[in-house]
Amino acid sequence: MKIEEIQSSVKEILSKEYPFTEKEICGRMLHLVDLTTLDGADTKGKVEGLCQKAIRYQTAAVCVYPYYASLVKDALKGTSIRTACVAGGFPASQLPLNVKLHEVEQTLEDGADEIDMVISQGAFLEGDYKRVGDEVDAIKRLCGKHRLKVILETGTLQTPENIEKASRIAIENGADFIKTSTGKTPVSATLEAVYVMANVIKKYESQGLKIGIKPAGGISTVESAIPYFKLVWSVLGREWINPLYFRIGASRLADALHAETQD
Repeated sequence: MKIEEIQSSVKEILSKEYPFTEKEICGRMLHLVDLTTLDGADTKGKVEGLCQKAIRYQTAAVCVYPYYASLVKDALKGTSIRTACVAGGFPASQLPLNVKLHEVEQTLEDGADEIDMVISQGAFLEGDYKRVGDEVDAIKRLCGKHRLKVILETGTLQTPENIEKASRIAIENGADFIKTSTGKTPVSATLEAVYVMANVIKKYESQGLKIGIKPAGGISTVESAIPYFKLVWSVLGREWINPLYFRIGASRLADALHAETQD
């Protein structure tokens, strides 16, 4: 599908009427947030504060670097909020597979419930799709029952065709979620990329697979977040509007969503 057709479809979807007020959408989205901090200057105090915020807001997860996995797991004990960690060479994914696997294994041992990995973008752009798929497969085998979110880095993939192909490779090799971005590149989540990804997921639903979707990177305001909710609702339907199948990666967004839910 050409980018102009995608943009036209997205525009049409966003122009529809939805059975929710903006306040109701914000309330639902708050519980879909992976509250995230992925800074080189992260500290234990900052991460602990993020966990307390996640508990107040009842977000879906707290997402951090592997070093903080055990801290987050302990801080969230007794809640339903999940410990998510980026691992496997985040954000560039430019590590040998055995090193990626060691990092993932250690992160799981330290308490991570979910792993967010990045595909080998260089290999994908070179056409080495087998390497891309084999790495996803190897990490998913290691994760087992733990949820694996596969970051496509859609801004780097650039074309709808590449985004569609990367989505398929990730899903066919065990991804539980496909995710747009690391938030570390000039172009992160876009509505057009999520539209393509959601339509790929829709095709796999007919085969009995329900794959999650996670827009992430650059979504910091209510105005920028609501269109993603409408897009997922329209393409994938009501069943996807829960933390099992829909997440939003964000740091500042949770505050904005919470503010909108207050009288």
